[in-house]
Amino acid sequence: MNEQLVVMEAWLAAQKQGTPAALVTITDTQGSIPRHTGSKMLVYPDGKIVGTIGGGQMESLVIEDAKTAIETQTPTTVSYSLTDIGAGDPGICGGTATFFIEPLAQAPTLLVIGGGHVGKALAELGKWTGFRVILSDDREAYCNPDYIPNLDGYLPVKPSELPQHINITDQTYVAAVTRGLPIDKDLIPILLDSSAPYVGLIGSRRRWAITVSALEEQGISREALAQVHAPIGLELNAETPREIAVSIMAEILMHYRGGTGKPMQWIGNSAENR
Repeated sequence: MNEQLVVMEAWLAAQKQGTPAALVTITDTQGSIPRHTGSKMLVYPDGKIVGTIGGGQMESLVIEDAKTAIETQTPTTVSYSLTDIGAGDPGICGGTATFFIEPLAQAPTLLVIGGGHVGKALAELGKWTGFRVILSDDREAYCNPDYIPNLDGYLPVKPSELPQHINITDQTYVAAVTRGLPIDKDLIPILLDSSAPYVGLIGSRRRWAITVSALEEQGISREALAQVHAPIGLELNAETPREIAVSIMAEILMHYRGGTGKPMQWIGNSAENR
C-alpha cells in the first residue's frame, strides 16, 4: 500500500478514536533531501510514528517538535538542514527541508452513561453538536449500533468496569443518565476520581440528596460531591426526553465554551448596555 495512504488512514483513525497525534508534511526542500515535498509522517505523543520524512537526526528533531505541538495544540513550521554526518544525518548533503506540523484537533468526548430515553436523545444530540460520543449501559439492548447508530463507541459494561474500557480525560464530558441509586453510588466515586471537567447526574433534588447521604457514608466528602452537576442541565422546564437532552447539552456546551448561561437579550436603550 502507498505509504502516504497509510499515513492518512492512520490520521483518520486517530481522529475517529480521539487519539492525540500530529501530521508532519514537508512543505519545501532545497538541495539534496531524502524525501520530496508533500511527504508525510504521523507522530503520536509517545514518539511513535507512521511513515517517515527521511530518518536520522533531522527526523528525531521533528518528532520532538511534533510532540510539543500535540501538547500545546499549536500548528508550527520548522526547518532543518542535513549538514552533519556526525550528528546522525544521512550524509553531508547541504540540503534543507521545511516542515508544517499540524496537531490533530481534538473534538471533546461526551460519555453518556445510560441508554434510556434521555440517554438516547442526548447521544444523538451530542453527535449532532460535534462531540465524539461514547455510550455506556450495562444493558446491551440499550447500547449497540442498531439502537443508536453512528456513535463513536459502545460500552455495554457495568459502571464499575468503565475505567477498564475508557480513559476519561480532561476532554471527556460525562452525563450520567442512570436508573437510580444502586448504580450511582458505585459510579460517582469513579467519575470523581477521573480528570473529567464536567460530571452531571440526572434526577430530582431528592434523589441527589439521598445519593449524597449514601456517598458520604462511603467516605466521599461533601466538597468532592459539590463537583457533580446534579440535577443535571439548565433549568428549561423541560419535560420530554429531547427537551431534557437540550437542557443537558446546553449546560455541557456552557462549560466547554466557557459561557455563563445567561440570556443574551440586548435592549438598546438600557443603561447596562450603553
